[in-house]
Amino acid sequence: MQGIVFALDIGSSKICALVGEVRNRDLQIIGYGVAPARGVSKGMIVDVMEAAVCISKAIAQAEQSSGYQLARVFMNVSGEHIQSQNNSGIAAISSGKQNLGVTGEDIARALDTAQAIAIPHNRQILHLLPRSYTIDGQTNVRSPLGMHGFRLEVEAHIITAATPALQNLTKCAQTVGIQVEEMVLNSLASAEAVLAQAEKDMGVLLVDIGAGTTDVALYNQGAATFTRTLPIGSSHISNDIAIGLRVPFDVAEEIKLKYGDCRPEQINPTATFSVEQFNDEKIQVGRQDLAFVIEARVEEIFQFVLQAVQDSGYTGLLPAGIVLTGGGAQLKGMPDVANKVLGIPGRVAAPRNLNGLVENINSPTFATSVGLLRWAMSEHNVYKPGERPAEWGRRLTNFFRALLPG
Repeated sequence: MQGIVFALDIGSSKICALVGEVRNRDLQIIGYGVAPARGVSKGMIVDVMEAAVCISKAIAQAEQSSGYQLARVFMNVSGEHIQSQNNSGIAAISSGKQNLGVTGEDIARALDTAQAIAIPHNRQILHLLPRSYTIDGQTNVRSPLGMHGFRLEVEAHIITAATPALQNLTKCAQTVGIQVEEMVLNSLASAEAVLAQAEKDMGVLLVDIGAGTTDVALYNQGAATFTRTLPIGSSHISNDIAIGLRVPFDVAEEIKLKYGDCRPEQINPTATFSVEQFNDEKIQVGRQDLAFVIEARVEEIFQFVLQAVQDSGYTGLLPAGIVLTGGGAQLKGMPDVANKVLGIPGRVAAPRNLNGLVENINSPTFATSVGLLRWAMSEHNVYKPGERPAEWGRRLTNFFRALLPG
């Protein structure tokens, strides 16, 4: 793929627009814009016009820095309305007289049967992700294209979303004059930016801690097998600080960023800092006391994550550990608390292999933004729910042909 790709990352605390240039499958960041988020709560739009104003500001910055006008964007989706399940599908392999083996159309027909699930009228399929294939009883086939047989089975991970939530996101984009090319689940986008293929193959848990939500994605044998969005994030930590110290939320956020640590046992018990409360009274706050408040909320976040892992059925099958990303992951001691609660070692990850204007976005905060661009680079290899099998089959076949030498 060659060309220009655009990403729009709508979060609860910030909105980011990125412009990338793809050359020979390499991504170059050539423009970006960031604006504080308004009209967004826990990953969902709560005020279209207010959110649209913030989106417009981020887009204007990205267009000015890149010299390109954003027209069609890849946009993230988050929120408690996200649901997922696994299902299987079957199709006869119809290679016919040409003896081609499994074709892209065969794969698409198998996926089409996998997506035949009962969902309420106010929900729709957001992603249909193949996990593994079976050909005539041969299991764990990664890529069946070109293989021979009579019966193709697919195990798929299906992610659904509330239709009104997606419509509100689209409305925000259209209000500022841009079209949505595709919506991508937050955790899947972040995974594209921070996970290595080896981690996905071994078994890894991605935890993207945003301001209003925490997005979880579990990968095993190279594919996403479980996803969940939790209605808790780093803004809950700031809210605890604001209530405990009786200070405005923005002051609590500054305190968290400057003094925050979720390992009270490593903080000097005599260390303090000064803060001015609502009544203009200045008080001294113990840094260890602050750490105890933060630790309690962070442990709660990872208890939710632990429950998600247990629900997935993959407990004990994550040899590559936990990869933490998102703005909330930058709080000191996060991997330590994750290990304490889940019993799995972890690391904090920023986007990998960045080129171009990366100085200000080489941070876990921009994992989703960068991941949207990487998703855009490979989107022609993704089966879109509702797409005709023949259309996707041709796209998939052409994709693999493009990878062949000569």
